[in-house]
This record gives sequence, C-alpha cells and structure tokens, in this order.
Amino acid sequence: MKWAVMGAGAVGGYYGGMLARAGHEVVLVGRPAHVQAIGARGLRLQTTTFDEHVAVQAATDAAAVAGAEVVLCCVKSSDTEAAARAMQPHLRADALVLSLQNGVDNAERLRTVLAQEVLPAVVYVATEMAGPGHVRHHGRGELVIGPSSRSAGLVEAFGAAGVPVQVSDNVAGALWAKLVLNCAYNALSAIARLPYGRLVQGEGVAEVMRDVVDECLAVARAEGVEVPGDAHEAVRRLAGTMPAQLSSTAQDLLRGKPTEIDHLNGLVVRRGEARGVATPVNRTLWALVKLIEAGPVRA
Repeated sequence: MKWAVMGAGAVGGYYGGMLARAGHEVVLVGRPAHVQAIGARGLRLQTTTFDEHVAVQAATDAAAVAGAEVVLCCVKSSDTEAAARAMQPHLRADALVLSLQNGVDNAERLRTVLAQEVLPAVVYVATEMAGPGHVRHHGRGELVIGPSSRSAGLVEAFGAAGVPVQVSDNVAGALWAKLVLNCAYNALSAIARLPYGRLVQGEGVAEVMRDVVDECLAVARAEGVEVPGDAHEAVRRLAGTMPAQLSSTAQDLLRGKPTEIDHLNGLVVRRGEARGVATPVNRTLWALVKLIEAGPVRA
C-alpha cells in the first residue's frame, strides 16, 4: 500500500519508518530540518532491537499525501483542523485517515473537515526525536483502532511491519484509558523534567497519580464512557515498561515548543466543569505546565 504520514515527528516517524522498512511506499510530511536529513541519509530508526537508516520519501508540503491509500495523522492536537484543511484538497476520495494523536476527540475534529473515512487509534509507544531525521524508540509500539471494513487489512499490514494492532468495539474507552495514562505522567514528567522510571520514585508521586486517575475516571463516567481494565494498575505498570521515557509534554517544553496539555489534563478540567465533576489535581497540573510553557518574565 501507499501510506502518508502527516506530522512525521517521533510517533509518525516511528510508524512510517516501520512500514517503509517492511516494503511499503511511504511519504513522511514533516518539518524542513527532518525532511532535509531524511533526504540526505534516510530516516534513522533506532529501536530497542535494531538501528538502521530506512529509505523513505519525505516532504514539507501536505500535497505529498496525494495518492496515499492510508494517511496517518500524527500532528499535535492543537493542529488537527489545520492539518485536515491542508490535506483535504489532495486526499483520494477513498483514502482512510487514521488519527494517531493524543487526546480523545481528534478523530471527531478531523471528520468536521474531511469527507474521507476517519478512524481513531490509540497509540502505546515510547519515542523521541533524537535529532534531525533520527527517531529513537524506547519501548512498546502497539495500536488499538476502531472497527472498519478495512480494519483487517490494517491489522495485517501493520503486523507484517512489526506493529501489533488490536481492533476494539470500545475505542472511546481505549482512548480514555490512554488519556488517563497521559494525565498521570505527562505533566509530572514535564514539571520535574524526569523520565518515568525516576519520576515514580519521588515522594508523594504515587498519591498524586492516584488522585489524577480518580478524577479522570469520574469525568469519564459522567461522559458515559466505560474505561476498560484497571486504570490504577495500568498507571503503576507503565513506568516499568518505558522507564527511560520523558513525556512528550516534557520534550516539548525542553525544546521551547507549545505542549498538548490543553488536550490532556486541560480536557479533563473542561469536561469536568461541563459535567459538574471537580478536578482540582488535574487543574493544578494543567496550570503549572501552562506557566512553564509561557516562560519566565524577562526583566
């Protein structure tokens, strides 16, 4: 199949690179520095099992999605509508768009702009951009997607590329389960500037995470969403599966980039307000990240 990745950062670069390594035709749409490096040397994909330069096409213009059968949308949540508008004139009428983004409402937002089929996907992967055209993988990599007539083909294609995919009838619950993990880890990792393994050893951190999870689950219940599994246990296990991971929020702050905190803890706060559910711990974490994001006052 021909694939395109809109927003080929750490997540998009990883999945696009894995698909290209498996022999698929893939084009990555990303920032100029990454595109230039990929054009010169290929995409360096440094995973837990191999370190290779993968030959893959790369471009800075959304027009590069033309002709793709499947498009992985991996832009920041704040850029969802803008990315959809940029892609819209170039997409095949029968293209399938997969939202591989943080948050719970990106697929819905893509559908407000695009007539093509849009599927939500829940992403469980630890990656970072280690330099221009260089994706470093720290662990995991599985996806959970919503049901579709094309789900079986996606499971087969991703599976052959080394990416496990599960199809879920409760993808809304799976999205919220991932949101709970993000809310528990992202802001704290960003504020402390610590990877998950060291973060969870901090005094009082487990109790803060417990309160975050309780608030998230209360909001989800008020929204009528059934979050599968034991969310508290999932949070406890996560650090062990990716101890070296610095949250995406922390990576954004360290690079001086806007974060997705409005679509993580901030979303829980807004949805809680709308449903009459108090979320003081999520509000505090959201506010602290927003302060750091704004930067120090200059004399």
